[in-house]
Amino acid sequence: MYARTAAAMERHGAAKHRQRLLADISGRVLEVGAGSGANFPHYPPAVTELVAVEPEPRLRALAEAATSGAAVPITVVDGVADRLPSPDGAFDAAVSSLVLCSVPDQATALGELRRVLRPGGRLFFWEHVRASGRAAAQAQRALDATVWPILGGGCHTARDTAATIEQAGFTIERIEHFAFPDARIPLPTKPQILGTATHT
Repeated sequence: MYARTAAAMERHGAAKHRQRLLADISGRVLEVGAGSGANFPHYPPAVTELVAVEPEPRLRALAEAATSGAAVPITVVDGVADRLPSPDGAFDAAVSSLVLCSVPDQATALGELRRVLRPGGRLFFWEHVRASGRAAAQAQRALDATVWPILGGGCHTARDTAATIEQAGFTIERIEHFAFPDARIPLPTKPQILGTATHT
């Protein structure tokens, strides 16, 4: 279901957000939860190597197929966010793109991302987050406690991801708050953030 949904999202604005997210990335990069490889076409030539981690077999196969059209060298590997298959300080940058909603524990996943980054390395993130309005946040919590994680492959809508990024030892350099998709339907994943944070 995610592979089909992701393709529709790309046509309705997701590709532009991916392009903004990755425009300034460079060096050796790790992407966690690469999915079907939707980010791959947007990595600039300044990326010398991309290691893309994806635990789900069908999505991992799609990601491997997507490497052929990329402008940078990509290796797709099996792995999970809370046990990344990489040594300490191995990367200049890491990418989390609509992933931290579905990891079992954000703090653990972000701790692993910080571990594999060199000091001063940067985390590039695009995530949907908890709504700022009380009623919307309550609705998100109700969905998280019932049907949403089942329908969304473990997705949770009410996480305060920006705060958890800072608590994990990153300093947020820039952050944009926006609504996506731009639709009349009040989707629980509509409040989103995009930005960068530095390993301090």
